[in-house]
Amino acid sequence: MHEFARDLERPDAAPRLRLVPSSPARKRKSWTQVWITRIVQIVFFANLFIIAGLWANGGNVTAVHNEAELLTSLGRLTGLLASYFLLIQVLLLARLPFLKYLAGFDRLAVWHRWNGRSTVLLILGHAGFIIAGYALTDRLSLLGETTSLLTNYPGMVQAFIGTALLILVGVTSAVIVRRRLRYETWYVVHLMAYLGIFLTWFHQIPTGNELVINPVAAAYWTALYLVTLQLVVLFRVVQPLIRGLWHDMRVVEVIPEGPGVVSLRITGSHMDWMNVHAGQFFLWRFLAPGMWRESHPFSLSAAPQGNSLRITVKALGDFTTRLTAIKLGTRVMAEGPHGSFTGEARRHERAVLIAAGIGITPIRALVEEMDGDLTLIYRAVNDGDLIFRQELDRLARPGIEIHYLIGDHRLSENRHLLSAAHLRRLVPDIAHRDVYLCGPGPMMRPLQRTLRRLGVARTSIHTDEFSF
Repeated sequence: MHEFARDLERPDAAPRLRLVPSSPARKRKSWTQVWITRIVQIVFFANLFIIAGLWANGGNVTAVHNEAELLTSLGRLTGLLASYFLLIQVLLLARLPFLKYLAGFDRLAVWHRWNGRSTVLLILGHAGFIIAGYALTDRLSLLGETTSLLTNYPGMVQAFIGTALLILVGVTSAVIVRRRLRYETWYVVHLMAYLGIFLTWFHQIPTGNELVINPVAAAYWTALYLVTLQLVVLFRVVQPLIRGLWHDMRVVEVIPEGPGVVSLRITGSHMDWMNVHAGQFFLWRFLAPGMWRESHPFSLSAAPQGNSLRITVKALGDFTTRLTAIKLGTRVMAEGPHGSFTGEARRHERAVLIAAGIGITPIRALVEEMDGDLTLIYRAVNDGDLIFRQELDRLARPGIEIHYLIGDHRLSENRHLLSAAHLRRLVPDIAHRDVYLCGPGPMMRPLQRTLRRLGVARTSIHTDEFSF
């Protein structure tokens, strides 16, 4: 993500949430999903209709007679839409059960990304249109009008700070920037998004044209903010706390798997109620000094066993390094399960599972849980990078074929590994199988193109991407 033993604390070294969901098999939606979809669509478009109506009722159509008034009117509309999409942005990853049931965490993460970009553009459009419109009205330069707004209009300083924070969040979300930021920095910046929303509310309520002249509009927007706040508190704070107390999960075993790699076995009560499958991930929070403030996504590295789950972590940054030495008995809170990288996504009875490095973690769990004709291809630079080799060899059974591909891809003699010809030789019928991929982006993206050239259908390629 997910978007999956992926540690988010150092974007230049650690695996992170992928933003492209795996391609699940196309299943017919249940009547419950159909009705939830309809209700969500009705609520979304009904609010858009109300917002447009409030904007039009504020004189933003009939009272437009010149360029300045047009720009100001567009500024008010983009501002209202920005506020609405900002609230949606918060709700998309607020762990709302009906949204998770409808789309899954993977797809919600994609929607969150695209909605975030739209929100930033609307915020910039709002600021640009308003400043330009007011500048024409007041016959000032853009800089002069900006100074006038900040010094003479209530709530504008808060709006400026809130806008700056929200744009900062948007910029740090860009992959190229996130890879150069420590996760702790990225996490704190994203917490600032809530402060940005808080500040924009104090700008919108006292200065928004539609809200000042219309008490009903002010009440409507206040209700939107309060409902969003209640849902966030309920599903991001209260529900995890209740689930944490109910399951009472703790670390009971720390198993070295290789240099800087450990597996954590976590047990608790009523964990079989979670309905978790191999290939899925949880957002894990370890209630230990210096760690409890952060939650990180890690895939299961073994099929779930009743009240026992296992994750495997590679020390790639501060957080994961501390995990390798975590004390037994440490309490754990987990949000999930999330992800569609499971056996349920299969379209064929036969499958190929391709993993690289620590990307073997969800693949290892899938091999244990999936049935049918399976071929596992495990890519590593050297023997020391292979983990679970003994476990995988024990899991080998009739119908499961395992290939270990060892070698540095920078050497000419290894550049054929995972090429089209090599894959065709290893799996002659690969075009008629599902293919599960888990590894770093630089390997995954060209490999997906290779699979497409080999005739593998796009809907038969299921990905769980790490960025290193």
